[in-house]
Amino acid sequence: MPPVQHLEVTPDEGGQKLLQFLQRRLGADIPRSLVMRLIRTGQVRVDGGRRKPFDRIEAGQVVRVPPIRIDEPASASPSGLPPLRVLLHRDGLLAIAKPAGLAVHPGSGHEDCLTARLAAQFPDAPFAPTPAHRLDRDTSGVLLCATSYETLRDLQDAFRVHDIDKVYLCWVHGAVPVGTVMDMRDELAKTGPEGRERVHTGDGRDAHARAECLLSTREYSLMAVTLFTGRTHQIRVQLSSRGLPIVGDRKYGRTSDRSAMLLHAWRIRWKDDVIEMLPDWEGAFRVKPEALI
Repeated sequence: MPPVQHLEVTPDEGGQKLLQFLQRRLGADIPRSLVMRLIRTGQVRVDGGRRKPFDRIEAGQVVRVPPIRIDEPASASPSGLPPLRVLLHRDGLLAIAKPAGLAVHPGSGHEDCLTARLAAQFPDAPFAPTPAHRLDRDTSGVLLCATSYETLRDLQDAFRVHDIDKVYLCWVHGAVPVGTVMDMRDELAKTGPEGRERVHTGDGRDAHARAECLLSTREYSLMAVTLFTGRTHQIRVQLSSRGLPIVGDRKYGRTSDRSAMLLHAWRIRWKDDVIEMLPDWEGAFRVKPEALI
C-alpha cells in the first residue's frame, strides 16, 4: 500500500477546488467517487483541518492524502506515447496540434488519448496540462490547454461567453460555388442513450456559424466555417442538414464513406494570440488537380 502523501499547492494550482486539485494530482486511475469519499470522511486534510470537496485551496497549503488502495488495479498507463506537437506555450497557455483519430480523454477500449500524452510529455508540470475544450476524436487541429488553474478558468469563461474565435476547414460532399457564404442558424438537440447520442436540428439550443466556400471540385467543396457557438457536433450537423455532409462523417453523412473525416480546427484567436495550423495538404486534405472545376 502506498504511504501517506503530503501535497503542497503550487502557485499555478491555487484557487481551484480541493476535488479538482486531487483529481489532477492523483491521476485518472483513482476514481472520482473514491476521492469524494476520502474528503467527506475527513481522511484528506488541508493544513491539518477538514475541508469539503468544493472548498477552494490556496498556494502554499499542504494537502494530506491517506494511503489509497484500489481493489482492482487499473491498467497500466500507456508508455512510449508519441509526443504532441506544441504550437504555442507561454503564460499558462499551451496550444497543441491534435492529430485525427486521437480522443481527448480516455474511454472504453482505448488508453491512448490526448490527456495521457500530455501527462507523459509534461511529467513535472506543477499543474497538469488540461484541455480547455474538446475536439471530436476524428477532428484534427488546434486545441487549447491550460498549464495553470488561473488560465484554465479564463479559457473556460471565454468559451462560455463565446469570446474565442474558432475557424475550421472541412471538405463536404457537393459542389458549392466558390465565394458562397452561408449564415447558419439552427436549434440543436441531443437524443439517444449516453455515449451514442445523436444531434439533430429542431427544438434545442441556439447554434450559429458562418460557412464560406474556398474551393470547389466536381464533387466536393472546401469550406471555412467560423463558429459563434460551440455545440456538440455543431458543424457536422449544420452542414449535413443543408445537404453538405462532411466527407468521412459516417454518423451524419454518408455511411458508405471510407475516408477519414475531413474536419480540421484551423485557427483559434484568444486575447492577443492567434494560433493557426493548416491541415496536411499532401495527405487526407489533398486535392487532385483533375478534380477541380
